[in-house]
Amino acid sequence: MFDQLNLRVFANHTRAAAENMAYTLQRTAHSAFVKETEDFTVMLINRRGETFGVPMGLGATWYPGLTYTRAIEMIGDYKPGDVAFTNDPYSCFVATHAPDTHLWKPVFFDGDIIAWTGGHIHNTDMGGAVPASLSRALTEIHQEGIRFPPMKLVNEGVFDEDILKIMTTNVRKPDLNIGDIKALVGALNTGERKILAMVEKFGKEAFLKGAEVLLDHAEAQARDLLRTMPDGTWEFVDYADEDSVEANPCRLKLTLTIKGDEAILDFTGSDPQLGSSLNVPSGGDPRHTMLLVGVYYILYTLNPKILLNTGLTRPFTCIAPQGSVLNPVSPAAVGMRSLTCARLRSVIFGAFCQAVPERLPAAPAGNNCIVNVMTTNERTGRSVIAAVNPVVGGGGGMPHRDGTNGSGADAAYLKNTPIEITETEVPIEFIKYGLAKDSGGAGRWRGGLATEMAFRVFTPDSRITARNRDRSFFRPWGLLGGKAAGLSDMVLNPGREDYRRLGNIDTAVLQPGDVLEIRSAGGGGRGSPLEREIWRVLQDVERGYVSPEAAERDYGVVIRDGKVDEAETSRLRASRVVPAAHFHYGDEREGYEAQWTPAAYNLLTNILASLPIHWRFFTKTEIFRRMKGRAGHEGVAAALADVRVRFPEMPQVRLQIKEAAE
Repeated sequence: MFDQLNLRVFANHTRAAAENMAYTLQRTAHSAFVKETEDFTVMLINRRGETFGVPMGLGATWYPGLTYTRAIEMIGDYKPGDVAFTNDPYSCFVATHAPDTHLWKPVFFDGDIIAWTGGHIHNTDMGGAVPASLSRALTEIHQEGIRFPPMKLVNEGVFDEDILKIMTTNVRKPDLNIGDIKALVGALNTGERKILAMVEKFGKEAFLKGAEVLLDHAEAQARDLLRTMPDGTWEFVDYADEDSVEANPCRLKLTLTIKGDEAILDFTGSDPQLGSSLNVPSGGDPRHTMLLVGVYYILYTLNPKILLNTGLTRPFTCIAPQGSVLNPVSPAAVGMRSLTCARLRSVIFGAFCQAVPERLPAAPAGNNCIVNVMTTNERTGRSVIAAVNPVVGGGGGMPHRDGTNGSGADAAYLKNTPIEITETEVPIEFIKYGLAKDSGGAGRWRGGLATEMAFRVFTPDSRITARNRDRSFFRPWGLLGGKAAGLSDMVLNPGREDYRRLGNIDTAVLQPGDVLEIRSAGGGGRGSPLEREIWRVLQDVERGYVSPEAAERDYGVVIRDGKVDEAETSRLRASRVVPAAHFHYGDEREGYEAQWTPAAYNLLTNILASLPIHWRFFTKTEIFRRMKGRAGHEGVAAALADVRVRFPEMPQVRLQIKEAAE
């Protein structure tokens, strides 16, 4: 029934249907974050709840492997015209933080449900402790806004007004929420019409078969790619700068095992669930889409013609121990899970870069700072809340070209909003918006440049949230001799006497005339900087991407009065050694890991795993407090002994310290 030609025709129909849904949503949404930034998804879903069709150029790119099965099963007795929804991360692990509102609609034909249409929108605000609902400082999910477990929002075409009233009472800008939700319902209706048109064209049985064949074909494509990789096991570690307001690093560890056409991603050794909102609610699902986003990017990089659907997840098995940062238990806060997911992608990229280094880029910036402003419109006297442009960093240096400037690969789906639109929606003034010089990692192929943005507010007590602030300490890594990239930063009132560096803080209150400047990280470099053509370095200097000082320091290219000093450049390059390291992390991480060695972390992991979940993050924090002047597993053992003296109530640690260190 489906040869290669017919399969491609059917795949194109599903993609076109999904893209029609996306256009409907984008053109009718109310908030700039949906209609301009495009933080939304739409999809076609088979009868079991598995995604088989997504748009290619619109919306977020995280969810081609999303399954709605558990959410669908939590509601019974679907009727034509019904639409269900949820934004509760713990009900069915479809929504992964409260602002993401997921909707799904049954598609009936001849009295049977033959498919579903679904998707999500990121609501600007869902209530809670802070404007826009999200902050690293929040400690339990109850602080992150109102939550709705799976329930019907539309009954046979009629909205449930009681649910809408509950929402409007609890959120800060109800018109935006309700407008975006109704726009998504319109998109689901568009998808329903497109599915029925496909049924009319292909027939019911062919349509149902086609939805299954697309999943099987994507699975086969993923397995084909895995077979091109060597069998083996590789480990990689990366860190988020801060695990909470305590400001200790959050460690993610991956052991990747590839055997034939299957792969296991074991995240054992990652931090315990945190006393902050950086937790990722996966529910322990071995193929949860949030754990596999980095895998989608790897597969699509290696085969841009791969089909994007749930079939891609089948060859992969994830292990995320319960009570860890990647599989927390309620009521752990989860609102900032996207920061951890960015680091999770870096970990996955690093592991695969050891398996097939010749085919993959260096690390992208790995941070996508989403800025929201809540202030007062002086003309109307009304409060205003809106998302400002995402501050996304550069892509990593590629095997064949420089990293993309200001569009960091795995976060590139977040589109720029024209500053004129932002200044119309919220009374602020942009001072700066562009690329940051010297922020890309040096390499044969330079890392992409960071984005920097600055704006001024005009009214008292303007509240700013800047979520996903990261990479201000641990740099995006360079690959195969390439250098790590520049760090991110956030500064209040740059150049003034009251100047203050804010680091990774994600909430601030600004007063009239205050200026906030935010810079992302850059992308890591790939290959030795000494092998970069001199003309490319000169071109970077002429374009303002690289300063003359950095050209000499990082690339060994001496530029005087806009021209290359050939003799001095030859001498300088000849005096330097081509770096041989597979990864370059930067001095910050190297200094940190001199204290926190692999043996130290192995011991810490075993200590924490032996404790009840509610003791783990507390114990980690207390051990970190006592590591000053100590290092390695001996330091951790000594710190643990001090913790036990201070807190005799602590449960017994069920391990031999020496054995755990080994």
